[in-house]
Amino acid sequence: MKIGTVLQLEVVKSGKGRNHTAKKYRCKVVDKNEQNLYIDFPVDIKSKKTAFFAKGTIFDVTFIGPDEVIYQFRSKLVAKVKGKIPALAIQPPGSDIRRIQRRNFARVETVVDVAVHSEQNLFPPFTTVTNDISGGGLSIIVPKNQLLKGELAHLWMVLAMANGQFVYPHVRAKLVHEQKRNNGILIASFQFLALDVKTEQWIIRFCFEKQREARRKQLFHR
Repeated sequence: MKIGTVLQLEVVKSGKGRNHTAKKYRCKVVDKNEQNLYIDFPVDIKSKKTAFFAKGTIFDVTFIGPDEVIYQFRSKLVAKVKGKIPALAIQPPGSDIRRIQRRNFARVETVVDVAVHSEQNLFPPFTTVTNDISGGGLSIIVPKNQLLKGELAHLWMVLAMANGQFVYPHVRAKLVHEQKRNNGILIASFQFLALDVKTEQWIIRFCFEKQREARRKQLFHR
């Protein structure tokens, strides 16, 4: 696990199984060694407030690996670390780390309106359209003279579903690749981070409907 990896935490309460309505917290790996992972102070995903936990708190930790697959492991808060940047020491993943199966359909080439906001306010917000989209991420066409700085962004999409309904997912995403094509158009690829179940279902359903629509067109033009 690399420094900078974004983690999602859920507190595990004694004697209780996984609670899908439990509060979720987001943090980042700021350092590591063989004994511990060091994370910045977790922030409640909904309230955006910093959370504080007692030593010994048990967490279910979820993160997206470099292969764009979701992994999860159980960890414990070992210590609070004082320094220039206060941090928490938690146990690193052991043999109990597991891969979480997720239905990521192949990328679908389709145009979706997207508003892009820098999480660190490193560039002004702008609107554009997608080049393609999947259950795990999307790529966008970057407007001319628009610079993308930093890794993290918030994306607001408009998905037109097959039944006529419009859905407006808001996702947090990581910039993973930029490519300038021969025609001079810049394409930026983003990986979705820690999607909630409802948002993921909407995006996957949208991709499925677009794939089905493309297959019908192929059959029609044979």
